[in-house]
Amino acid sequence: MNGEKLILTNIWDKTFSKSDKVNHQKVTFYNRYGITLVADLYIPKDVSGKLPAIAVSGPFGAVKEQASGLYAQTMAERGFLTIAFDPSFTGESGGYPRYVASPDINTEDFQAAVDFLSVQENVDLERIGIIGICGWGGMALNAAAIDTRIKVTVTSTMYDMTRVNAKGYFDSEDSVDARYEKRKVMNDQRIRDYKNGMYAFAGGVPDKIPEDAPFYLKDYYNYYKTDRGYHSRSLNSNAGWNITSSLSFLNMPILQYADEIRSAVLLIHGEKAHSCYFSKDIYEILKGDNKELFIIPNAVHIDLYDNIEVIPFDKIEDFFKLNFK
Repeated sequence: MNGEKLILTNIWDKTFSKSDKVNHQKVTFYNRYGITLVADLYIPKDVSGKLPAIAVSGPFGAVKEQASGLYAQTMAERGFLTIAFDPSFTGESGGYPRYVASPDINTEDFQAAVDFLSVQENVDLERIGIIGICGWGGMALNAAAIDTRIKVTVTSTMYDMTRVNAKGYFDSEDSVDARYEKRKVMNDQRIRDYKNGMYAFAGGVPDKIPEDAPFYLKDYYNYYKTDRGYHSRSLNSNAGWNITSSLSFLNMPILQYADEIRSAVLLIHGEKAHSCYFSKDIYEILKGDNKELFIIPNAVHIDLYDNIEVIPFDKIEDFFKLNFK
């Protein structure tokens, strides 16, 4: 769709081991804005016929070589054709400027993934679903609210990025004045960026954190800044998003039509995750008898990134199969 040339890595550079139960390859597809997205395609070995399919993305600021790839590969081991994709402007995917997020474009990224899956000869059009992790959990729900082709949506350790940007953690900054100050800082930064001809980065997870840092920051550090989850293309592991990336999230809330989602939704969260309130609150908004909130005792936010002893893959598999009718 465009002339942008992407450089794709041919080596296995994931934060998880390669499975001998699935076939893997890199694929590309494009979204409605003409941005080329790069994904890892996982297909279970020794299968034939039309397969149920799942597109996976997240966490917010991560790449497909991290948590989303683990989810995709694991679900492929369980009989699903899956892709884990890098959202626009990040990872190996296209889009410029780099390291910017958009509630609209990133919702569209999930829809573009459904476009791609829908034209694969070995995919059953009536059994396409999505998984969104962390901030892409909110994007996944937003996609489910607009895209009637999505039959099942699973979110894991979900964030509503528009809510947290506009209102702060636990809505502690939910005031007109607080939002004004955020807007002022980022709009001042726009002038500096324009003068400099480049976008300044906000910084990812710090290389060092103080002992009195909030638990959620220590939680992120334990994943993004250690051998457990570090990746050279991950925003959170390195320089982060550009500073002005949050502007649209202050003004354009997602999930306004979450109560109109008719397809099945499973919300998974850790009991002790700082972010658990996002899933609890959105569950109260969802309607219908095909919605479920699944709370994992004692689990924290990043347990659901890569801890295979905690991530309820059996539950996820059963939910997809139950609702892929």
